[in-house]
Amino acid sequence: MMEKIRGLTQVESEDNMNCSKKTNQWNLYQGRSQVASIGYMPGLDGLRALAVFAVMAYHLNLTWAPGGLLGVSLFFVLSGYLITNILLTQWEHSGSIDLRDFWLRRARRLLPAFFLMLAGVMSWIALYAPERLAVLKQEALAAIFYCSNWYLIFHQVSYFESFGPPSPLGHLWSLAVEEQFYLFWPILLGLGLRCFPQRKWIIRGTAVVALISVAAMTLIYIPGHDPSRVYYGTDTRAFALLVGAVLAMVWPSGQMTANLSGKKRVTLDAVGSMGLLVVLLMIMKTNQYHPFLYQGGLLLYSAAAACLVAALAHPASYLGRIFGWRPLRWLGECSYGLYLWHYPVIVLTSPAVNTEGPDLSRTLWQIAVSMLLTVLSRYLIEEPIRYGRRKPFRKRPSDLQRWRRPMALSIKISVSILLIFLVLFVTANEGIQTLAKDLSERTENNTAEMEARVTEMEDRVTEKQTQTDENKVIAEGKEDPKDEPATDGEPAAADQKGDIKGDDITAIGDSLMIDVESVLLERLPGIVIDAKIGRQMHQAPDVVSRLQKEGKLGKIVIIELGTNGSFTEKQLAETLDTLKEAEEIVLVNTRVPKPWETVVNETLKRVSESYPNTKLIDWYAASSGHDDYFYPDGVHLNRKGAEAYGEILFEALSNL
Repeated sequence: MMEKIRGLTQVESEDNMNCSKKTNQWNLYQGRSQVASIGYMPGLDGLRALAVFAVMAYHLNLTWAPGGLLGVSLFFVLSGYLITNILLTQWEHSGSIDLRDFWLRRARRLLPAFFLMLAGVMSWIALYAPERLAVLKQEALAAIFYCSNWYLIFHQVSYFESFGPPSPLGHLWSLAVEEQFYLFWPILLGLGLRCFPQRKWIIRGTAVVALISVAAMTLIYIPGHDPSRVYYGTDTRAFALLVGAVLAMVWPSGQMTANLSGKKRVTLDAVGSMGLLVVLLMIMKTNQYHPFLYQGGLLLYSAAAACLVAALAHPASYLGRIFGWRPLRWLGECSYGLYLWHYPVIVLTSPAVNTEGPDLSRTLWQIAVSMLLTVLSRYLIEEPIRYGRRKPFRKRPSDLQRWRRPMALSIKISVSILLIFLVLFVTANEGIQTLAKDLSERTENNTAEMEARVTEMEDRVTEKQTQTDENKVIAEGKEDPKDEPATDGEPAAADQKGDIKGDDITAIGDSLMIDVESVLLERLPGIVIDAKIGRQMHQAPDVVSRLQKEGKLGKIVIIELGTNGSFTEKQLAETLDTLKEAEEIVLVNTRVPKPWETVVNETLKRVSESYPNTKLIDWYAASSGHDDYFYPDGVHLNRKGAEAYGEILFEALSNL
């Protein structure tokens, strides 16, 4: 009988960001004893809806939600609370945690929709972009074993791959973090409950581990550098889950009652409302490159989310009734499917090069398609597997019981995994062999084009100094040993360009400046161009110092950086402060289809306003509507784009 209690106490309200199915309280009688599990908390489903739409807004690049990625942290806190709440309830009723039952329920909830999405994405890629299958299969393998976050951290990509099309599986990192939590937390919690009868020691220990996770994030993060390591790492994101776990220990749902006095009810809703306010403000005002997030901001957000969860979980909360509104609750129940499907839909249906800005009609139908796929997956695949057949088919209880038995479930999961492997690694390979000739030609052409671009850039960097020195000789009126002397009737290059002299100008940039180099050397002979692939703003002060020592820093300095990542206002100010001897500084903003684009451009605008001798060129606006300026990566410039870029630089220099 105790085994039966152990199984029943594992109720479906353990659903987290990945799961959201309403269940009722149940009662189990053995003689006169009654055991009640936690009940359904409708407000938490409404909270899931808020979280998933924040994430969707972020991936749709909606300007009002730059911090929409924080929806993932909201899911983490919610997951930690619900999972820990369920495990504690099971321990209190049975004196143990049934790990096998817990993991099987997680698998039954998560795997059907996950495998369906994975098969759908791989099929789409096989049909419309087969050249991407090899790389995507590696990501799919990492996703199947729920280690996508570490794959993203440790997987090294080449320069051009980093600016290639985004992966439709890139959002699965957060599911990997959660699954790793599901794997280890029940074991650790069970050991803690067995070794420490007093709950306070477990609470303190969990809080200490959470603070260690926060400290790891703070110490590893370097402002102005790529935050991927701290953003994706299980060790640096675990604290959000553990904050939810601590909340479950001090605020268990089984001890809540709807009979609260008016004052306590007001206090409860006030705390929840304050948490909601902080959550919304951080979603609207922060972004993933804001140093504040990684230096305690995410901990503040998690604490605010915990306050909100505590209020919504309580049956006496008015705020919980608002979030329990039926349409919002239904969206929350679909949150796992929406999270799975929305990102592949957005990635696979968005143009590779888009200089027109957001398209409202495309955004709306992307949301609609995501919803449709989610609904079909839920009602046709997920719920039949999770709960068995519907009422019209319940005339055969023996079959239904066999369907729900753990052994049958494990067989179904194993078969599902086998089928997905067949889809990914057999069917796809056969398809590739069928299209071998065409795909080989396409791949060779793409590879040759990329290699040619890299070689061209490297050759330019290698030959740049020699070319610059030769142009300086010509600009100074000296005889070039390689050319015949100019005739008396030929005007000097500087005279042809008015008062602009290339030898007064220094340009510092990244690969985009290499694209424009030939145009600038042609129109501004003598200009010093120091450009390097992958250069970041934090490297600029060292570049300026070197150029000063070499005597190559002109009176006018052009800085084009931000293509490869964001930077802080402090880092930009440090760069400008090293240019005190420059008479004029020209900053150029960026157009790059990456999350840091807006951050870079806003930082350039704010800081440039504080330096009177600084002029900001709006390349983002100048290139708007000109897809024809760019290579397929949407960043690097073809000949037409390089000429347009050079023209706006020349016009800006003419007006100094």
